[in-house]
Amino acid sequence: MAKEKVCVVIGAGDATGGAIARRFAREGYTAVVTRRSADKLKPLADRIAAEGGKVHAFGSDARDEDQVVELFRKIEQEIGEVEVFVFNIGGNVRFDIRDTTSRVYRKVWEMTAFAGFLTAREAARAMVPRGRGTMLFTGATASIRGGRGFSAFAGGKHAVRALAQSMARELMPQNIHVAHVIVDGAIDTEWIKTNFPERYSAGPDAILNPDHIAESFFQLHKQPRSAWTFEMDLRPWKETW
Repeated sequence: MAKEKVCVVIGAGDATGGAIARRFAREGYTAVVTRRSADKLKPLADRIAAEGGKVHAFGSDARDEDQVVELFRKIEQEIGEVEVFVFNIGGNVRFDIRDTTSRVYRKVWEMTAFAGFLTAREAARAMVPRGRGTMLFTGATASIRGGRGFSAFAGGKHAVRALAQSMARELMPQNIHVAHVIVDGAIDTEWIKTNFPERYSAGPDAILNPDHIAESFFQLHKQPRSAWTFEMDLRPWKETW
């Protein structure tokens, strides 16, 4: 019996990660969604199931090597073959450099750079022997330039971009499509609505829609390998760049 094809979303939140999981589930992929707290995944899992999709939700700390190894072992042995891997952990915090503690900097690095490495390594170990797969990394404005107050976030996101570049050069010749998506701008979330309501005053489509981001991720996965994209940037028409 053919195994299920799986899309793993590391850091499936209420916005981008959840939208990506839902998009792939609509195409028949089994969505495996993870974040540190399994309880917070219930609304997303319920929504995917209500839309007719298959979903498994796991509480897993992407910074813990043993948990990451066990997560991918369980997926491969009990659910199906990882066809798509999405790393979507954020880590967006703002502190002036004099107020950035070593704990904050280390935590953001662990959430972004280290967690990205651990989870992507395990995904590669599953994909390479089969000679197929797609690996997608969610980037940000901070992936390509540091901003005032964002030294920790920019450091982590720069590292994820470098990881994706290195993996693309190594794995694309082995038929693994690796892509990095720079999401440049505010995303339509409850947090943005509460803290930056002025973002919505610029007119229609002036803020990134998570479903539209998810569509771009899906289209990257569907690209023919004669014209693979490594890096894509997404921003609303209003964004200054």
